[in-house]
Amino acid sequence: QVQLVESGGGLVQTGGSLRLSCAASGSIFSIKIMGWHRQVPGKQRELVARITSDGSTNYADSVKGRFTVSRDNAKNTMYLQLNSLKPEDTAVYYCNADIQTTPYKRLSNYWGQGTQVTVSS
Repeated sequence: QVQLVESGGGLVQTGGSLRLSCAASGSIFSIKIMGWHRQVPGKQRELVARITSDGSTNYADSVKGRFTVSRDNAKNTMYLQLNSLKPEDTAVYYCNADIQTTPYKRLSNYWGQGTQVTVSS
């Protein structure tokens, strides 16, 4: 069983910062791509940032220069540093990861339960 648990969300003023964490636990052999997505009610979930196991990253245009994704492979944990936050960043932030649980199994995609980020104007 694999679990992804996000933490670090909260209420912050415009221009403020937050740091989100996503910890993977359980039966894990390797973690390939990890990503952060966000969703607001009535809209589709959108990709915010992703990072490969060797540290390559890519970002949505709307967050480039403000958000930074990183990971600690030894801890099976991914982070998202959110700076210069705007009200339009308000959303539930979800992490997901492509995880191989044994050397003989294919990658499976897992999602966390989400953490709320609210930016007040």
